[in-house]
Amino acid sequence: MEEKNPIQVSERIFSVIECLARNGSMGLLDLSKELNLNKTTVHRILNSLICMDYARQNPESLKYSLTFKFCGLTNQILAQNNMISLARPYIKELAEQTGETVHLVEINGREAVYIDKVEASRSSVRLVSMVGKSIPLYCSGVGKAMLAEMSDEKVKEIWNSSNICSLTEHTITDFSRFMDLIRQIRKNGYALDNEENELGVRCIAVSLKNYKGKPTYAISVSAPKDRMSDKRIEEIRSMILCTKENLQREMGVSGSI
Repeated sequence: MEEKNPIQVSERIFSVIECLARNGSMGLLDLSKELNLNKTTVHRILNSLICMDYARQNPESLKYSLTFKFCGLTNQILAQNNMISLARPYIKELAEQTGETVHLVEINGREAVYIDKVEASRSSVRLVSMVGKSIPLYCSGVGKAMLAEMSDEKVKEIWNSSNICSLTEHTITDFSRFMDLIRQIRKNGYALDNEENELGVRCIAVSLKNYKGKPTYAISVSAPKDRMSDKRIEEIRSMILCTKENLQREMGVSGSI
């Protein structure tokens, strides 16, 4: 029987979870269509998730959604990440210095995951970023900053295995042009996101190496583009490079810049 394959069963369970996390509340038919699974299989998975309090069904719309139990798991995972507590004072200070939102990310394959965030103090404008969310490496400032610390061969490997697409009109989708940008980042010591991931938002980012010398983390300063002129980026550049140097020293990593 197909259900006896543990890998296939796990894949189906997590595909339902990821689909609900991505789309929000969905009906049984829509879920089964999107996942290309029969309704009986999806219904059985949903019932199991409901029994374990990981999902619920709206009694009126009959649509299914995930519960906040997943948030509890996320908080437990984040609590075990020492990098967050180590970096927090530094990114908080950087946010205070710049008056803008500062992010801390960790690399995860072809993506970067937000593991901490300090909101801008001077504006009510909220960025769509959130802790736990993933963004592609190729079109984000933090991603490009980490890629620039890798060999050309590794950059090409990650590029070829990524789903390269234009998230905005500014997204770079040509590899040759992308590599020119990577070489410029290596020369400058920082990366920029010029509305490549989200329209109306620019950021400046730097990578952080772990004790093995691998680019595992990155920090960025992000703001609406009307507050992130080239002149303003140049002002923030010295602040974020100083933060990187101090934080890498705290991490016990030398030669950070």
